[in-house]
Amino acid sequence: MTTRKIKSKTSQLTEISAVRTGAPLSMSGLLDLGMIWVLLALVAAASFFYDGFLSINNLRNVLSQNAPVAIAALGMTFVIIARGFDLSVGAIFGIGAVVYAGLARYGLPLPLAACATIAIGMAAGASNGMIVTLLRVNPFVATLGTASVFGGVAVLISGSAPVIVSERAFQSLGSDSFAGVPYSVLLLLLAFIVGTLVLQYTVYGRALFAVGGNDEASHLAGLPVKFLRISTYVISGVCGAVGGIIVSSRLGVGQADMGSTVALDAIAIVVIGGTSLFGGEGALWRTAVGAMILAVLNNLFDSMAISSSWQEIVKGGIIIFAVAIDVFARTRRT
Repeated sequence: MTTRKIKSKTSQLTEISAVRTGAPLSMSGLLDLGMIWVLLALVAAASFFYDGFLSINNLRNVLSQNAPVAIAALGMTFVIIARGFDLSVGAIFGIGAVVYAGLARYGLPLPLAACATIAIGMAAGASNGMIVTLLRVNPFVATLGTASVFGGVAVLISGSAPVIVSERAFQSLGSDSFAGVPYSVLLLLLAFIVGTLVLQYTVYGRALFAVGGNDEASHLAGLPVKFLRISTYVISGVCGAVGGIIVSSRLGVGQADMGSTVALDAIAIVVIGGTSLFGGEGALWRTAVGAMILAVLNNLFDSMAISSSWQEIVKGGIIIFAVAIDVFARTRRT
């Protein structure tokens, strides 16, 4: 299908699918502002309980530590907007970490190692998309299954042991900075800028909102629904692999279980930001707000020496609360 035809079809779907791409509309707009106020309140609380929270070094560390999972959340945003779900992103994250570290340890130049790792992420994402679209397996079940498969592959690749890389150059991407800004943060900013431009200002982005907003109408309008949905899983796979590359570089080691909490964190970031799990609406600036909320919470919990178990309980509660708000908002609109 040509670009002109896709543009024509997405225009026809404007009224049918009632797609929203982030513009504030009554309740939705209030909820968007609400998340920003929550972020500001958390920053104020963190500053009160933790004297060094607003220091340059701490803020740099917060952004750098959370960049990998925020990039994974970016890919998750694309999937959810198209009314999909990806529980395998954490396993792809782990594969990315061990593959990148393994290739680097065996002497492959780092740019080639990164490209090979990203290609594996693309393949993993494409397999998710084809299982969901061509075999018509429920996205939750499909990606739950592939998460187990990918996790097992990561363990086999690593030999059930950490893949340690001692070369200083390997740690450059995750540890070094430019003009005081870590490379990982610069990569995160670039990814969000490009992703926002794609979602908000391209025919492809408008088509994704149309598919997520009304799947049947998109079919009838002639949009390549299967291709569009598969492409979102490919994006998620790439983002998961890139996240694994960054974290393995920062720590100097690749481990299969590095992404064990990434799927939960990525979903939490997306829903906290206000992107609907029902598809058809969302924006990456919302995901950025969600990422900052989770990052501030993590930093605050760590500074107060709160156990990881309680942190997971709080994250789960936040997800439930955010989804409940989404359901409430949709009920009010209908």
